[in-house]
Amino acid sequence: MIFSSSDSQPNEYNEKNYSFDEEFRKCKELIETGYFYDSVDRIEDLIEESFELGRFEDGLFLVNELLNIYPYNSELWVNKGALLYGLFEYEQSLECFDKALSLNPNDDDALIQKSAAEMYLNLFEQSEDSLQKAIEINPTNSEAYYNLGILYQKQQLFSKAIQQYELCIALESDFSDCYFEMGYCYESLGDYENSLKSYENFIDEEPYNPIGWFNKGVILVKLNRIEEAIKCFDFVTAIQEDFINAWYNKGNAYADLGRFEEAILCFKKVISIDPDDETAYYNLGSLYEEINEIATAISFYTKAIEIGFDYYEAYLARGYCYDSLGKTKLALKDFNKAISISLNDAEPWNAKADLLYSIGEIEESIILYKKALEFDPENLTLWNNLADAQFESNNWLEALESFDKCISLNSKDANFYYAKAKINFILNRTNDAIECLKRAFDLNPEMKKEFENEYGEIRSSKLFKKLLGEN
Repeated sequence: MIFSSSDSQPNEYNEKNYSFDEEFRKCKELIETGYFYDSVDRIEDLIEESFELGRFEDGLFLVNELLNIYPYNSELWVNKGALLYGLFEYEQSLECFDKALSLNPNDDDALIQKSAAEMYLNLFEQSEDSLQKAIEINPTNSEAYYNLGILYQKQQLFSKAIQQYELCIALESDFSDCYFEMGYCYESLGDYENSLKSYENFIDEEPYNPIGWFNKGVILVKLNRIEEAIKCFDFVTAIQEDFINAWYNKGNAYADLGRFEEAILCFKKVISIDPDDETAYYNLGSLYEEINEIATAISFYTKAIEIGFDYYEAYLARGYCYDSLGKTKLALKDFNKAISISLNDAEPWNAKADLLYSIGEIEESIILYKKALEFDPENLTLWNNLADAQFESNNWLEALESFDKCISLNSKDANFYYAKAKINFILNRTNDAIECLKRAFDLNPEMKKEFENEYGEIRSSKLFKKLLGEN
């Protein structure tokens, strides 16, 4: 997961809000007296502070009071539009920006803010037109190019977005958000090297921004530079210890390297931050399964199920664990539960079929393999399992059809041709059997040894060698 730059904004301090509350109360008292003309600057400063603290409703109250006195002040109309934008009232905010522009048509900042409202209303052409007008008025306004990049990015026009970000950086080389968004655009285009460079440029401007380090780590994982990615995630957690996704990604990275103990520590950190994170418990179960601590794995899968009662993957994984311990009834119970939760997923049907096959209930397993294939009809493993079960139950003709399907999905696997040869021998279709053997031996010459072990008398006969085309 790549995080957006907006996630990097810190929470506001409570003391700032307390200070705002006090000042707001005093200004409101002044307004109620009707004599506040000499306090306009003070109120305007508080309006600006309302933006910083996200106190949009309070700011809107103040700006409306000033507009009652100064209805032709374009800057106040811009502020009102911006406050309404902050309250997600995009259509009303547009009306305010239009009013501001009717009073001051050359206000490029008003055009930029108007374009943002238009963009969120999916009025992309109008939004682009507003930004182009802003650029015509002020070609050096870097915000206009940046917002044009955001507009193109929202439409997934990533190459065009990058061009605008580059124009913005040409005007303002330390415009960190441009580097950040370029990283996202290059990543979306599959250009991970340039994405990495962009995030590195962002980090140069904001070295203590955890999101920048996190996204750099994500890209390094995609470049298979896992060790470097882990160092990035280390930086993230050093800056912000409770950054759960960094612990997740670091845990996954360690797992990819086979360093399961270190991965386990990462996911234990996740649950220390969020004790109700069922996925972290599931991942711990998977990791303990990797190091063959099955009982511990079961306990973590159980915890994941307790938190997410319909967590079908956890039921499925726990079922596999029970199966490996020979606890057939518990395994079947979990597989059945997984099936009941996810009716259209092939895996739990296959898991149950495998278990039944292993305990000799072959005919029942065939029914379940066929059921699994209804949900995943091109799954080679399922067709192979079905073919093996049909062979085991002496359903020769059905097994031949299933192996033919396997071959249609993967014509380079010698085992499928060899299995067909065995069936054709059983059915006294000698010529067909020999053709299958030839194909199997061509694909895997080592299979001749297996055939000699299974069919020694046949293999040594001169007639058979002749049929195979051997001297």
